[in-house]
Amino acid sequence: MIALVCFIGICVASFSARYLKGDRAQGNFYIFLGLMILSVCTMVSTNHLLIMLISWTCSNYLLTRLMLHKSSWIAAVNSAKLAKRNFILGTTLLSAAFVLLYLETGHTSIVSINNSELSAIAGITVGICIVLAAMTQSGILPFHRWLISSLNSPTPVSAIMHAGLVNGGGFLLARFAPLFLNQGILLNTIFTVGIISAIVGIIWKLMQNDVKRTLACSTVSQMGYMIAQCGLGLFPAAIAHLCWHGLFKAYLFLASGTAAQESRFVSDKPPTALHLLTAAVCSLLGTHVFALTTGLNILSGDTTTFIFFVTFISGTQLALTIVSQKILAKYSVAIIATALAGYGYGLSVNLFEHIIAPLNIYQPQSLNILHIIAMILLTGMWSTLHFTSKQKGFVYPRWLLALYVKMLNASQPHPKTVTAYRNAYQF
Repeated sequence: MIALVCFIGICVASFSARYLKGDRAQGNFYIFLGLMILSVCTMVSTNHLLIMLISWTCSNYLLTRLMLHKSSWIAAVNSAKLAKRNFILGTTLLSAAFVLLYLETGHTSIVSINNSELSAIAGITVGICIVLAAMTQSGILPFHRWLISSLNSPTPVSAIMHAGLVNGGGFLLARFAPLFLNQGILLNTIFTVGIISAIVGIIWKLMQNDVKRTLACSTVSQMGYMIAQCGLGLFPAAIAHLCWHGLFKAYLFLASGTAAQESRFVSDKPPTALHLLTAAVCSLLGTHVFALTTGLNILSGDTTTFIFFVTFISGTQLALTIVSQKILAKYSVAIIATALAGYGYGLSVNLFEHIIAPLNIYQPQSLNILHIIAMILLTGMWSTLHFTSKQKGFVYPRWLLALYVKMLNASQPHPKTVTAYRNAYQF
């Protein structure tokens, strides 16, 4: 975790040397960035409740200071205030959880607490407080507004925010994973709130026409999936997702200025039966490679089935994008791409499982109706995206249009964090 935080910090600082060149507040930016990286490194490595709480609070405070880079810009001020209120709520919940843990166990060591037995009431209360604190940190619904309203921050701040501190929710759940693994109700709750956030974030992402807002909605979705993996009892997979999402999202934000120059393949026609069948076969191969790499059993009947399902859907989408294009040798390219993707993903998950093996936090749960419903919903969404009519003149039903407007409005930032006219921005 320290290596990840420092690597992203170095990348952001290097980018900022050019991005903020000539900015009168550039010196303050580097001071706050350095202090925040130090604080986050302390948070992810400490074994003491009080030190973790202090570093958690300091990291969030320093993030709000970075968001307030242009203190004369009223929209930035309002964004920082909104984020600060959210972080205060999360810190209060986390403080309550830590106080209860100390009173219940008499320990301030996180390792000792994770090895202690809690009473049923204390376990549920602490679990709920930690889950809510993680949700506020990661922008999980309904605590997403601060994240979507933070886009007037400088691009380097957005990169370190979405690649670093937003992932704190997943880290927090993984750090106290033993407290959740014996509480099936809490795990199901974590999975439910995570998958709802993932689904809604996907829908919001598809509605945006602004690059940074698209990335913010994508973060809401990705954080939801990461939290859902914790609810599956697959904490090493969640940490792997945390790391790779952090690296990829940092790159996307730092490269967001070139998005208008990108050339993307967009098809207005539903895929043909041949293309769909070919993509599914390629994805089956990729999923099989993933299974071989991780050593997991596809027919295990536990929550690893959900990971295989997501791997299959992702592989099908990857292969479908390739086989739908008019390029030579597209089928062989699709086979190789899905196999490599399955191998790469499986290798990363397997690596993190081995690294974190002494913590014994990889404990798949029994597959239940909530997991099956989630897989059905995700399949329905993916199918709708590809097979609904996109022909000109097609009339959508009024209820669907009304739902679209409601969803679009829900994905917008707080009005006070939006600059309606240019004169409101002070250079």
